Amino acid sequence: MSGNLLTRFTPSAFALPAGILTLICLMIVPTPAVLLDVFFVLNIALSVAILMASMNAEKPLDFSSFPSVLLFATLLRLALNVASTRVVLVNGHQGGAAAGHVIEAFGAFLIGGNFAVGLFVFMILMIINMVVVTKGAGRVSEVSARFTLDALPGKQMAIDADLAAGLVTADEAKARRREVATEADFYGSMDGASKFVKGDAIAALLILGVNIIAGFCLGMISHGLSAGDAAQKYITLAVGDALVAQVPSLLLSIAAAVIVTRVSDNRDLAGQIGGQLASPGTWLPVAVILTAIGVIPAMPQTVFLPAGGLAFWLWHALSKRAQRPAPAAVDAAPPPDPGRITLEDVSDHTLVTVELGYGLVQLVDDRRGSPLVARITGVRKQLSQAYGFVVPQFRVRDSLDLSPNDYRIVLGGVPLGGGMIRPDRILAIDAGEVREGHRLSGDPTLDPSFGCPALWIDPAMRDHAIAEGFLTVDASTVIATQLNQLLGERPQILLGPDEVRAIVEGIKEHSAALVEAIHPQPLSLAALTRLLRSLLEDGIAIAHPLPIFSSLAVAVQQTTEHDRLVELLRADLGGLLVARVCAPGDRLPVITLDAQLEGAIVQGLVDPVTGQPVIEPDLARTIGEHVAGLVAQRGAGAPPLALIAQPRARRALAALLRLRAPSVLVLSIAELPTSQPIEVVAVIGGPAVPDASRAPALPQPDVISQPESAFA
Repeated sequence: MSGNLLTRFTPSAFALPAGILTLICLMIVPTPAVLLDVFFVLNIALSVAILMASMNAEKPLDFSSFPSVLLFATLLRLALNVASTRVVLVNGHQGGAAAGHVIEAFGAFLIGGNFAVGLFVFMILMIINMVVVTKGAGRVSEVSARFTLDALPGKQMAIDADLAAGLVTADEAKARRREVATEADFYGSMDGASKFVKGDAIAALLILGVNIIAGFCLGMISHGLSAGDAAQKYITLAVGDALVAQVPSLLLSIAAAVIVTRVSDNRDLAGQIGGQLASPGTWLPVAVILTAIGVIPAMPQTVFLPAGGLAFWLWHALSKRAQRPAPAAVDAAPPPDPGRITLEDVSDHTLVTVELGYGLVQLVDDRRGSPLVARITGVRKQLSQAYGFVVPQFRVRDSLDLSPNDYRIVLGGVPLGGGMIRPDRILAIDAGEVREGHRLSGDPTLDPSFGCPALWIDPAMRDHAIAEGFLTVDASTVIATQLNQLLGERPQILLGPDEVRAIVEGIKEHSAALVEAIHPQPLSLAALTRLLRSLLEDGIAIAHPLPIFSSLAVAVQQTTEHDRLVELLRADLGGLLVARVCAPGDRLPVITLDAQLEGAIVQGLVDPVTGQPVIEPDLARTIGEHVAGLVAQRGAGAPPLALIAQPRARRALAALLRLRAPSVLVLSIAELPTSQPIEVVAVIGGPAVPDASRAPALPQPDVISQPESAFA
């Protein structure tokens, strides 16, 4: 503990508290004249350093601490004013170096010991500072803050759009959001900080008045000086003190104006101004005008004519530099070696690729708005929201292996699907709602996603097709729809260790203890990835990871074996599985197996590797055909069915029906929520249920009774 405290309290950490304590001491404790000289010099040096830092910044946010620095510099100057006022009023009758040599030098050298001249010089500096620099900088800060805050929502939306489109990573988006918020805070702070400079100028004027009146009175009353002597000594010292403070104040005002008027550039202020004024066309008119003024008899030719000649010389030099050819690149890239092969030439690091024939390249043309890219980005965003992780980037490229109007969807180098589209036409799909005897004409085809009859029609006939009951989509939407369908059937392939790590880091921000109970021990990143992929394969999305990880934290206390963990999680998350096919409060249509049939599966062949039951081919075909027939009999609009089996038989039946009847949800008895009402539609291998409406069914959840014949 003590070591942490020692590392925390570094010299840099002590600097700011020590500085504030010094300011308080300057205001309260009497300060010797020698120490005042040191602080006056330090104040001037600090003001110059702040001005140089402002000029060297490439953009305002490079000096984002400027408002705070301005505050402390103003406090230092005010503290010095308090300390010097005390010294001037106490020792001012001694004259000369009574208040330090710095004040004496400003009073003697700059104003020649004449306090009247000093007063006028001080007033001029005050006018420049308050009326010109400070007022202008404050107005610029106010307008900049207003426009920055007004543009903040648009900038945030632009960042979100770039993130959704995959143009930036999550870390880059977070950094850009932080920069936008910092920019708004900076200009808002500068709007307030400009008030410090203005208030400091007013305070300097009041302090000067107090010093003159109080010194004049003290000199005559306390020290018996004449009016002339008191004015000469006290007023000279007061004016010198005011000028010592006003010079750094003017420098800080200029620094504030430089910061708020900067435009983001990759150069400092000197380079920015020099680069923009180094144009030959700028200096030729200057030279002509100065020379024309110089030839007027009443004008001083000795000043104007040399200035005009200098402007002509600048124009000539800049013109020659502009005509000079650009220097050749020193580090020119060597010509490519035809015999060299790199890893990028033979390896594709993108998981999902959409390949297009050369006739479809127009779908990704920037000049036409890249409609396919926008559609694919929408698919990627939709999949990410549905399954709870950021789907990796997709790649779109042309392929000479395809016909001009063909496309192909490739996942990990394996083609998943494809088809032929007409980029200049609209696909009218018959989804079952088309009017009989329609007169819509077009090139017949099949929808590549669902196999529905369709027509390729002219875009001008789109309204007619909609009126006839067709579903109309453009070519890019056809590709995006099939891409969404194919990837939606196998989301587990899209989930990798990088995506799982991002999920874990997101949960750790809110529930660090929950993550510590699971990862890295007892489950490594690879084991956690395999587990989440199995859940996705079983239809459990991870869009809400907290309940999944909470159940997992309990399950790992019992076992770390993969298959057993999956079964425990499915039993705990049965409500998520049922919610896929059944609305809340509705009865779940259920298929069960006869007791003897289920016993034959459980007690039959066993896979020696996994230890899971294996269904005999003839029996598998019979069960698959029976279930598929039940699904077809119910029709397309009927609610999906669920097959309830014993836990040991669930995995084998799920693998079977995934091919024969993918819409059927296979659940074990342990995974069915106790509060879920059911309706037994059929018992495979047992007596048939003649009418589903009169089949044994559970009442509402308050009175639950399951027929024993349904669950052997």
